[in-house]
This record gives sequence, C-alpha cells and structure tokens, in this order.
Amino acid sequence: MELVFGIIVGFVILVLLVVVHEFGHALQAHRSGVVVREFGIGFPPRAWKKRLKNGVLLSLNWLPIGGFVKLKGEYDAADKKGDYGAATLIQKTKILLAGVVINWVVAALLLTVLALTGLPKVLSDQVSIPSDTVLIRNPVEIVTLTKDYPAEKAGFKPGDTVIRFANQEVPTVDRLSEIIKQNQGKDVEVIYGRDGVEHTMQVALKDDASDEIFGAGLGQREFIKATWSAPFVGVATTAQFTWATVKGLGELIGDLLMLKPVGDSVAGPIGIVGTIFPAANKAGPTQLVFLTAILSLSLAVMNVLPIPALDGGRWFIMIAFPLFKKKLTKEREEKIQMIGFSILMGLVILVTITDVAKLF
Repeated sequence: MELVFGIIVGFVILVLLVVVHEFGHALQAHRSGVVVREFGIGFPPRAWKKRLKNGVLLSLNWLPIGGFVKLKGEYDAADKKGDYGAATLIQKTKILLAGVVINWVVAALLLTVLALTGLPKVLSDQVSIPSDTVLIRNPVEIVTLTKDYPAEKAGFKPGDTVIRFANQEVPTVDRLSEIIKQNQGKDVEVIYGRDGVEHTMQVALKDDASDEIFGAGLGQREFIKATWSAPFVGVATTAQFTWATVKGLGELIGDLLMLKPVGDSVAGPIGIVGTIFPAANKAGPTQLVFLTAILSLSLAVMNVLPIPALDGGRWFIMIAFPLFKKKLTKEREEKIQMIGFSILMGLVILVTITDVAKLF
C-alpha cells in the first residue's frame, strides 16, 4: 500500500505542476486576445469534458502524464482574428514564457513557506539574513554503511541517528568524526535513535590509520528558519537553485555531447516518482514540499531551453526565421517541432533507461 501511495503522490505532483504551467499559457493567451479552445488535464483518450461559459473546453483525460492547452491558430503563420499566429511578437513571448514564470513563482512561494517553517539547507552559501535566521540541525544520521566494518557488524541501519558516542554529545558530523578518530581501536558505547526510540549498542572500532574506522557515511539535515525575511529568503533561494539547475543542465548536455554516461543526479519520470515516494512516506511534508518546489523550478528551467518542442525552442524559432528573412510556414514549423520532439523523447528514453538501471 505504501508503494501505491507513493506512486500516486508522485504522479499527482507532476501532473499538478504541468497543469499549472499550462494554465499560465492559457491565462496569458486569453489576456492577449487569443482564443483558448481546450484546456486538458492529462492526455487523450478523453474521459470527461465540459464547455465553460467563456467557451473553453475543459477536459479530463485518461493518461495522467501532464496536461495541455490548445489555442486557435497555434502556428506562427496563422493570421485570422483570435489566432495565436496573429498575436504580436510581445504577446507571443508573454504567452510562451507564462508557463515558465508561473512555475518559477510556485517554487518561490513554496520555498517562502518553508523559510517560515524550516527550509532545508542544501547549498553551502544558501541565502539567509543572519539577524532573522535560526539554523536548526537534526541529529547526525547514518546514511550509508561499509560492508564488514564496525557499524554494519554492530547492527546499525541507514537512517539511524547518533545521539551520544563514547559518552560524548555529537552536535555535528565533524564533531562525531573527531570523536571516532580519538577512540580508534576501542570498544565504545553508542546511544542511537531508530523509529523514534533510543537504543544502546557496543561498537568495536577499527585500529586503522585510514578514515574507515567506523565504516559509516554520515549526514545531517540542516534547516533555515526565518520570520520577516522569509519572502526574501524564498525568492533569493529560488534564484540560487535556478543557477544551480542551469549549471547542472549545462554539465549534462556537455556529458551527452562527449558521449559520457549520464550521472546519478539526473532523473526521468521513474526516478522522480522513486524520489517522491520516500519523501512522501519517510521524510515528511517538509521534504515533500521542498522536492515539489525544486521540480517546479526544474520545469521552468527546462522549458526555456532552445529545444523546438519546448517553450524556449518555439520562441527561438519564432525569432530566428525573421532574422534570416525566411518565412516560417506551417509545414516548416511542424517539421521543426517534430524533430525537436524526437530529440526530447530520445533524452527522456535515455534518462528513463538510466532510472531503470539504478533500480536494479
């Protein structure tokens, strides 16, 4: 049941973020005088439909993999009243970028809320206002275990929290590492937490000059909590993550061009759902909201890429053809969009194969 719940939560979040993105396009198109013919949640075949008072056909579809908005005269060559193609360059730009903007705003709003309740600190230079910020540290946590080393032999599991080690408090990962080195070769008592219950365990540390005395990868969750500066922290952090995402995409594209393997940090639909599942079931609402914000931000960044099937690609083509004094006919645009869509699907398939390989 937990697995099913996690998958449902994952798909609901992805669909909602895509629907919000498409709603941005539809809203800006309507404001620009472009006729919105259909707003769909999911992809056909159609399960339900209703004609709204403003003439827009609202539809629910059976494939829960996003959403779409259908505009009148979607091609740049269309020139009738109410056509997307008949809109001005500025209006088209606003329509194409509206989805990106709304995804970015959603991310900023979610991170602002988290700044009030506890925003995960994942960047070393993450923005905060010292006079209005409290840094909250969770207990040091065991993240990974090295086979046949003291931590594993003693019975520790990933997710266990270290409360006291060798009768000493362990406020940070660095402090625990120091205590472990000071006690190498000794039998020490460790008080740890598992599922909210404290336990005691004896551990025989290795007498080794290397760092692998205890045999566990350690981590510690840190949270930034603010009051009046929360909006600033939320927006500034969104900007920081935007730049980090852009750099990550740049590295990914560089690796693909150099025919290097796709890194572990890259995930497709399967990987995303696999990440949302533990967030929904183990880490709690804070991590789930944080992940949702990052996904929304990622959608915004992805859609400004100059790939024809994406918003940024459509805008680039719309600008490029007039610059080269060539006419963007319906046939040319369809061909370019099809090539772009094929490239995009190729990337999705590549990353999905990587996701499946990670599962096994």
